Amino acid sequence: MARVQPTEERPLEGRTIVVTRAAAQAQRFTQLLEAAGARVLEAPAIVIAPPPSWEPLDTALAALDTFTWVIFTSVNGVAMVDRRLVARGVAWSAMAGRRVAAIGPATADALAEHGVRADLVPDEYRAEGLIERLRGVVTPADRVLLPRAAQTRDVLVTELRRLGAQVNEVPAYATRRGEAGTARLRDALAAGTIDAVTFTSSSTARNFAELFTDDERRAWLSRVTVASIGPITAATAAEYGMTTDVMPAEYTIPALAKALADYFARVPRDATRRAKGAPTQRRGRGEPSEGAPTQRRV
Repeated sequence: MARVQPTEERPLEGRTIVVTRAAAQAQRFTQLLEAAGARVLEAPAIVIAPPPSWEPLDTALAALDTFTWVIFTSVNGVAMVDRRLVARGVAWSAMAGRRVAAIGPATADALAEHGVRADLVPDEYRAEGLIERLRGVVTPADRVLLPRAAQTRDVLVTELRRLGAQVNEVPAYATRRGEAGTARLRDALAAGTIDAVTFTSSSTARNFAELFTDDERRAWLSRVTVASIGPITAATAAEYGMTTDVMPAEYTIPALAKALADYFARVPRDATRRAKGAPTQRRGRGEPSEGAPTQRRV
């Protein structure tokens, strides 16, 4: 049978792309890739789960009126706070009087679904960008509630405390390694039918890499394109010998899908799949926090 050729409208026709996002969050990315012609193999490298205990979050929510800021770093954080508010019989209107920050538009959209308007959304969708927007706004008089993933980057907490704020960081959810689809993924990589593997957070890169030995990774890296959503994720991938070939200018899911489409539109079908050298990218907008879903630019 003749191999299906890509077209201008479907530049990923005939390509197989691995999506490593959590299963509950993969749909949007998968749809974008499939619309461009790709065959998508979903192999979730992370699973979103409740934190070890709800007590710290519940205690913080019971004392909402003592905080001046509530900062959300992911859609997951919004969802888990909603889960606990519902369990306590408390409405989102309890946030009234608090200033609310969201790490990006997707998180702001999730808050808006509950009637909460984000007072601050950074231009860079990562902790560093959020801190830049909060400088001169947060003061030593402020108490900040930060419900987010357990065991995540501490940049935000450290910098907020340097601004003098009192920070109450509470685990709203946890991430663990996902192993669903691992056998199918191994078979596809061994058969050489995978064109690209995508990473949308450091957690996905780390957990994916640790499914394989160093020798196994070396065996398929020579023929598989690695796509990372931003430099933090790319740096984590590099720790495991996986050099990023594709990285979008704006570190969002739609931009990553487009970057992959643009990349493969330039790569001849019979050429070596992996492009050596620096990843295709421009200066970008930022990237989500560790374990957090990527933000959609709107």
